[in-house]
Amino acid sequence: MDRFLDQFFNLEVMARYLPDVAAGFVVTIQLAIAVIVTGLALGLALAVIRAFQIAPVNWLIILFVDLFRALPPLVILIIFYFGLPFIGITMSAFVISWLVLAFVLAAFAEEIYWAGITSVNRGQWEAARSTGLGFTETLFNVVIPQAVRMTIPPLTNRTIAITKNTALASVVTVEEMLTVAQTSLAYAANTSPLTLAAIGYLLIFFPLTMASRWVETRYAWKR
Repeated sequence: MDRFLDQFFNLEVMARYLPDVAAGFVVTIQLAIAVIVTGLALGLALAVIRAFQIAPVNWLIILFVDLFRALPPLVILIIFYFGLPFIGITMSAFVISWLVLAFVLAAFAEEIYWAGITSVNRGQWEAARSTGLGFTETLFNVVIPQAVRMTIPPLTNRTIAITKNTALASVVTVEEMLTVAQTSLAYAANTSPLTLAAIGYLLIFFPLTMASRWVETRYAWKR
């Protein structure tokens, strides 16, 4: 037991590397917020555009969605990080990690939003149109509010699952918590910095999980 505590909960090592891990904690929060905001907004925008049923545009949206849902995020991250410079596109590791994870979240979010839009009863469309509302007004004022409420539970679960992939940014040397903890582990020859990172992830994602549960209870669509 003493060896376990010394290896994983060494207070001296934790105190030494706490400032570094805390800096990585801030980067992880910044990346997570950027991914959530961008991914959910882009997913909704794609679902709305798809509702207009413009065939060539819909094919491109479906291709984007299927591609980013089919490939593992780590594979996409590596392709973007090492491949884009060959075509003259240079971005920081943080920006690439943000875009890749946001695109993955957007792909799943678009399908969830789209399922919500198509599940709205056809009678809702017809009733709104009978009052003189156009297609766009019906979509934004009647259909989307109902669709979003119905998609809250699967959307929040998928958002949390994908946002936890911020740890993958360590592969492309983003100075987030896992990267810093691994570096600290190598210097200290002790796994206590990884324990600090684990605590940091709990501080981020446990409240996020609780918040998502509250949102589901408060705003989810009910019969």
